[in-house]
Amino acid sequence: MRTIYLDKDIPRALLIKALKPIWPGVVFSRLSIVRFEDVPEPALPGPRWVRVRNRQCGICASDLSLVFVNADASVAPTALPSMDRLYLGHEVVGDVVEVGPGVSRFKVGDRVIMDSRFQSPTCLSQEIEPLCQHCAQGNYMLCENASANLGAHGIGGGWGDGFIAHETELYAVPDDLSDDQAMMIEPMSTGLRAVLRRLPSAGQHVLIVGGGVIGLNVLQCVRALVPECHITVLTRHPHQTEMARRLGANEVEAGGDSYRLVARLTGAKLYEGMFHNRMLLGGFDIIYDCVGSARTLHDSLRWARARGSVVLVGVKLYPAKLDLNPIWFQEVDLVGVYAHGMEPWPGGPRHTYDLVIDLLRQGKVKIEGLITHRFTLSQWKQAILTASNKRTRSIKVVFDYGLPE
Repeated sequence: MRTIYLDKDIPRALLIKALKPIWPGVVFSRLSIVRFEDVPEPALPGPRWVRVRNRQCGICASDLSLVFVNADASVAPTALPSMDRLYLGHEVVGDVVEVGPGVSRFKVGDRVIMDSRFQSPTCLSQEIEPLCQHCAQGNYMLCENASANLGAHGIGGGWGDGFIAHETELYAVPDDLSDDQAMMIEPMSTGLRAVLRRLPSAGQHVLIVGGGVIGLNVLQCVRALVPECHITVLTRHPHQTEMARRLGANEVEAGGDSYRLVARLTGAKLYEGMFHNRMLLGGFDIIYDCVGSARTLHDSLRWARARGSVVLVGVKLYPAKLDLNPIWFQEVDLVGVYAHGMEPWPGGPRHTYDLVIDLLRQGKVKIEGLITHRFTLSQWKQAILTASNKRTRSIKVVFDYGLPE
């Protein structure tokens, strides 16, 4: 089984970080913590486990952060015990090719995507009873037993021929969706969950910081759920600007003085103190920060109106130095988003994936134009470089296992 994985080796990661400025190719060298290997096909480790053969898989920004060691060992998640080996690729769609005797959710031939498999283990995958409060609610990504390290772990990931997973870590794909649509359910679910964390009202002014695939999906979801709100998107690259306009943004900006832009669009009053210290009174009702850098979060908190909201969708795996004063001074809400789960919905809670599928079927969110490049697995280095370099006009880069090698 061919697969791409990352070994948790902090000393080596620190060495790579030190060498990158003078040797960018070190991330693909023999020193790298990332490996592309053909490993023995594992047996199913238990009766409720499933084997999946991959059809295609997207490349996510979180995958790229790991490959390029764009992370700091002091961030909160690294304090938790975890597996020594991480298999890359979670935006994957594949076919079930083997099931254990205790599997009740799937049969051979079913098409599936990952649900919780790419994150940490859950109460369900570790077969822990009673379930923690979050697993009981269906928000498995927040499992309080994620680091209990009980039982078997899945082997393989989306960047490879296939993987094995506990049946509770997978989600069945409806037959009427294409492979491209199925693969995009997971990244679209992050955008939808972000919007549902702070749903705008008709007529409100919304800002989306970032024109990558997550920002574009947030844009689609806001427009689908609240078509009457005013949406501004901040982008960095021309192809992102074009796509944001095509997907229905009212305003798209790719440079200039963002503080003056916010004042113009929202009617906020802009003030400047010493050392170019700027602050707005007024601003956007809701801001979705799909970049998550110290700079974008610092600015977003100042661009939100009093008692407005900033939703942190993207994230950089580094400690950040920024001004949090707007949270108390203007009572700005700062909320986070992690993956997907159960969402409050009229008639009762529903899985984010179910809601995304409804929107895809209704044509309210679309994938056309988002998938820009396809590669075979043997072209993995080229695929990663293409995804990380926006001058290639990449939005979503995909490993397509139906292409001839």
